[in-house]
Amino acid sequence: MATRVLMIKADGSVLVHSDGGSYKPLNWMSPPCTVKEGVADDGQVEWTVTAKATSKGPADTLRILIEEIHSDSQHDLGIDPGLQKDGVEKHLQELLAEHPATLADGLALVRREFPTAIGPVDLMCRDAEGRSVAVEIKRRGEIDGVEQLTRYLELLNRDPLLKPVRGIFAAQEIKPQAKVLATDRGITCATIDYDALRGMDDAEERLF
Repeated sequence: MATRVLMIKADGSVLVHSDGGSYKPLNWMSPPCTVKEGVADDGQVEWTVTAKATSKGPADTLRILIEEIHSDSQHDLGIDPGLQKDGVEKHLQELLAEHPATLADGLALVRREFPTAIGPVDLMCRDAEGRSVAVEIKRRGEIDGVEQLTRYLELLNRDPLLKPVRGIFAAQEIKPQAKVLATDRGITCATIDYDALRGMDDAEERLF
């Protein structure tokens, strides 16, 4: 037993949160599901959360024993207007496409979303010497992003019209392990100052 935050949402999902660790719940049931309140064999209040059965197997069940309620409230959140995130990858890509030289001196944009057989490269650029540079952009740079850029570079360097192609891994924050892997593979890491980039964009809008 422990103090937990229990959330029952209007869409039918049930989430069990702790007060630390992460934004992720300790346990949850995705909608659609039903919640029934009953009493366990020892007299404790028990919530039984049952998911909908599927062709893959029987319905899952989550049992929650409630020893004490510290607070119980209900709130109608109304119609969801949608969420606009500031600094998401798409916005970072747009800003860097406008200001590629912030990643490296002399860098110029060739194309956004440059196509490859395994997906588009965020930015394809050329450096001051005219060599191809593939840029992969993330909000948080982790090993998976480096691996993704590595796969792109392997494909792009097979094209005689593009090679040699080097890579830049750009993010607002790059994890140390990702930096080590990128350096080992000859990939340049660039930390993005989002506020500075946005300021440059706003300044150009005022000029026009």
